[in-house]
Amino acid sequence: MGNTVPSGRLRRREVVPALLADRGGLLVVAGLGAPAWDITAAGDHPRNLPLWGGMGGAAMIGLGLALAQPEQPVLVITGDGEMLMSLGALATIAVARPANLSVVVLDNEHYGETGMQPTHTGSGVDLAGMARAAGIPRVPAVATMEEVAALRGAIHERSGPLFAQVKIDAETLPLVLPPREGALLQARMRESLLGPEAHLA
Repeated sequence: MGNTVPSGRLRRREVVPALLADRGGLLVVAGLGAPAWDITAAGDHPRNLPLWGGMGGAAMIGLGLALAQPEQPVLVITGDGEMLMSLGALATIAVARPANLSVVVLDNEHYGETGMQPTHTGSGVDLAGMARAAGIPRVPAVATMEEVAALRGAIHERSGPLFAQVKIDAETLPLVLPPREGALLQARMRESLLGPEAHLA
């Protein structure tokens, strides 16, 4: 599979594994829908928290996790539709300034989970510009796989907060479903962070 499709945009199932390569202790929150399938396609992991509901909540869940675990890099992978529902999160992240938080928006300019209706990013709405205006200090441009590789390095530097908007093709891909039970997802991440006795705390 090539890095780009006829649209000239990147493929989501190549971007996400590149971001998660050699992940170490990286904690990953994935927004509702395709980002959750994408992180699972790259390999299920106890430090993955794929959201099955609460559209619009990924960035704020990532912020809470980053504040609770300041020594761990935290990556939120979400979509443009989900991010558009929580623009206020950008201001809150900018004010909180967690150095270990990165938010990556996979922008295909569509609501993939509800029938591929167009989102506002296809009509010129600039999420990266909004992040800059909110005061997020690091907003790298990402349009090539080389820039994706550089983004992965920046995520692990923990010198954020960081926001990146990655334009991807609106291709339809097979679902790769993560575990569905929220209690299991929460418990395995907690155990990964705090050890096997975490459930007793």
